[in-house]
Amino acid sequence: MSSTWWVELRRLLLVLAASAIIGALAGALTAALAAGLGLLAGWHIWQLQRLRRWLTHSRRAHPPETSGVWGDIYDQFYHLQRRNRQRKQRLAAIVREFQQSTAAMPDGTVVLAPDGTILWFNSAAQDLLRLRSPDDLGQRIINLIRHPQFGEYLSRGLFQDPLELDSPYENGVRLSLQVIPYGREQRLLLVRDVTRLYRLERIRRDFVANASHELRTPLTVIAGYLQSMSEDDDPALKPWRAPVEAMATQAARMQGIVQDMLMLSRLDDQPQPGVEETVDIAELVSMVCRDSKAIAESGLKLACETDHTLGLHGCRSELHSLLANLVANAVKYTPGDGDVAIRWYRQDTQACLEVSDTGIGIDARHIPRLTERFYRVDEGRAREQGGTGLGLAIVKHVLQRHGGELEIESQPGKGSVFRCRFPASRVIPLRGERATDGPACG
Repeated sequence: MSSTWWVELRRLLLVLAASAIIGALAGALTAALAAGLGLLAGWHIWQLQRLRRWLTHSRRAHPPETSGVWGDIYDQFYHLQRRNRQRKQRLAAIVREFQQSTAAMPDGTVVLAPDGTILWFNSAAQDLLRLRSPDDLGQRIINLIRHPQFGEYLSRGLFQDPLELDSPYENGVRLSLQVIPYGREQRLLLVRDVTRLYRLERIRRDFVANASHELRTPLTVIAGYLQSMSEDDDPALKPWRAPVEAMATQAARMQGIVQDMLMLSRLDDQPQPGVEETVDIAELVSMVCRDSKAIAESGLKLACETDHTLGLHGCRSELHSLLANLVANAVKYTPGDGDVAIRWYRQDTQACLEVSDTGIGIDARHIPRLTERFYRVDEGRAREQGGTGLGLAIVKHVLQRHGGELEIESQPGKGSVFRCRFPASRVIPLRGERATDGPACG
């Protein structure tokens, strides 16, 4: 037992002893003991009142002087208060440093509560979002940034990528907004002026589109003359037969590149898909399989499994291009004795379009960059196969426009799997029966 409790015990014994002596002398022992215990209880009540008054009005003052357990309680409270004050001072210093550092940032920074109300923002956010201090503190951010895309961005809760939109306050200004969750369901909204980058990207897209469009006519003329020369039986052209055929092949390849570049430019210019309709993906699979047989090596097996009850809301031409590019890649890089399989199926609430092959496969280090424009794993082999290096970039853009995701699984020498996942919002039921595995498509 600690010394403070010994002091308290002695105080109790002294009160009881004094009360007993007084009660024995007065002939009222019980009343004296009760009076003594009452005085002791009153003293404890007085100490409780002193503690309450000190905690309420004098937290920074030294605690009242006393002995025993109450002295120990006062000391414990005093040291706890000092530790809390020191902790608050450290936290306040951290908050000041955070505010000073973010205030100096050129990007706007807004601290949001779990319900979307504004807790704090820096001067850059005031300029970019036209926020006012202190009037807008405590306001919901959705009420101040009235933009449909921003509201949808917050409601979805998918903050991996930033959202780009035109400034609702200043014409010609492009803003990038990204929400970063942290702490206890709090969020940090970062706002950046990307007008210059957006204009440069626009200039690049316009240049590529215009250059590709201007190249179409001369390439068509060149390809036409080369085809005529290759089909001409004039003996004088016999020595030139091989060079002409080689030039015709390269001209056709350039036409394919121009066509893909024009399509990518069109996909870049339009954030949403073209004319949307209910697309029977099973029918598209059958059509692409028939077309792919013309470029497949002899002995290559094409098989498909499609769910005819499963449709998709989207742009038919874009989805056809997506599937055609995936199947063309699988056919090109799979040897004649290999297999290419196409699956269209439902997985939970999503729909999946999957193209797998037993081809040469891809090393893991190349997979993150496969959808980049003109990126090739093997430059020489890709050119020999006539690839443009834009097929998977088109696939990526079409999927983004349809709210889908691309998954790639591959191992060198064992083949690849390209899986396109479409969200439940685009899945449409069709009348029909689900097809089972078949030996061939089309």
